[in-house]
Amino acid sequence: MNPALVLPIVLPLLSGTLSLVLWRSRRMQRWIAVLGTLGLLVSGVSLLGLVSRDGIQVLQVGGWQAPFGISLVADVLGAIMVVLTGIIGLAVAIYSLATTGRGHEAFGYFPLMHLLLAGVAGAFLTGDIFNLYVWFEVMLVASFALLILGSEKAQMEGAIKYVTLNLVSSVLFLVAVGLLYSLVGSLNMADIAQRLARLEDRRLVDALAMMFMVAFGIKAAAFPLFFWLPASYHTPPVAVSALFAGLLTKVGVYALYRVFTLIFHHSPGYTHEILLWGAGLTMLCGVLGAAAQHEFRRILSFHIVSQIGYMMLGLALFTPLAIIGGVFYIIHHILVKTNLFLVSGIVHRLLGSYQLKRLGGLYREHPWLAILFLIPALSLAGMPPLSGFFAKFIVIRAGIEAEAYGVTFVALLVGLLTLYSMIKIWSEVFWKPLPEEGESDDRQPPARRELWLMAAPALGLALCTLFIGLNAGPIHALAEASAAQLLAPEHYIEAVLGEAGGGS
Repeated sequence: MNPALVLPIVLPLLSGTLSLVLWRSRRMQRWIAVLGTLGLLVSGVSLLGLVSRDGIQVLQVGGWQAPFGISLVADVLGAIMVVLTGIIGLAVAIYSLATTGRGHEAFGYFPLMHLLLAGVAGAFLTGDIFNLYVWFEVMLVASFALLILGSEKAQMEGAIKYVTLNLVSSVLFLVAVGLLYSLVGSLNMADIAQRLARLEDRRLVDALAMMFMVAFGIKAAAFPLFFWLPASYHTPPVAVSALFAGLLTKVGVYALYRVFTLIFHHSPGYTHEILLWGAGLTMLCGVLGAAAQHEFRRILSFHIVSQIGYMMLGLALFTPLAIIGGVFYIIHHILVKTNLFLVSGIVHRLLGSYQLKRLGGLYREHPWLAILFLIPALSLAGMPPLSGFFAKFIVIRAGIEAEAYGVTFVALLVGLLTLYSMIKIWSEVFWKPLPEEGESDDRQPPARRELWLMAAPALGLALCTLFIGLNAGPIHALAEASAAQLLAPEHYIEAVLGEAGGGS
């Protein structure tokens, strides 16, 4: 048995269990949060090294051989996503030490955080379509509970919209899984891919593909059912917002990449053309929504939607360069978007508001914070030499090479409008003087230790963004290896079902 495949799932579950056992000890829960997420990161890095060296890793749970048992599978993309889960989990755990109050901790903040991370890691590593549904539901339960911590009116309203649309997605996903099982008699994704390829009637296959596309599109906050995200992500504590912003929608994007490269890749002229239109409209609607907002976290929330469009574009174009760009974009965006939410929390802690009209003067008072904002903000807009420039450049170049000029123009336009939103935040929050009404009753200037705990994760993520921008070669190589595996699904199938199942 290869423990590398189970540790990213078991460690968060174990950490959450220990947090529950030590419920009355706030200090121990905090130590477990940091050490547990650090362990998740280390296990993810170890798994990525193993996959890069020895190829796709497979574990048949309980000794039942595929397709009859449950398979855990790690290819390059899955391992990358686990590493990113560990990075974001550790950053948010440290940040939470300064921002999570006793009340939230008493209602299970840290156990829920670990449960969410376990669900995310499980979704990235499962090789079974039904277990992918199960891990989605684990995430939904944990994220809904985190979303309503505090039980404020805005949180409850946002949570209702969040859970309603996600339940619709879950029901559609479950129905699609049932129909798929009735059609091929298997739940193992590698086995499903083999059996679907032998079917002659492609109409039912295309219909199933559309059901999965809609289900995962809702999870990813893609057009047209994205409005649950900007209605909810700005309502919970900022550490929760940052965790959601970095990871939750990317699980939906990952599921789209997995299913539409492994299972539903036989009719790209149909399915991927719809994905192309969805990508363009997602980019455009998200960025226009952000341009109309004047609340820090709502602007960032709408930009999650617009950036999801770039990731979908990489999959929709379905060329090696486009897939490389899509994977690169996922890596870049998870780091950058989490960081921007962390910075917004520091701003709120210093000035007591997220409303831009009530903020200002931070460039003079805290120039270091202005720099911490500028790095991820300019990266999100695609400015060189930051990570976002290379991510956007690869995707746009792929669009030009594929002669998809319309959606490529949209991608360029969205980049300019993203820069507009970041400049608006900069000018309102950091450059203009603090208005008189900016003195809020909610203002709680942090102690020096708390400010350091909030700034350290933001600094770490900013350094990651700078590293990717100044040293893009290793990340590009990982994205290229991932794209090669995604576009050659026979290797995944052979690893799971055949003698090449390394680690099984």
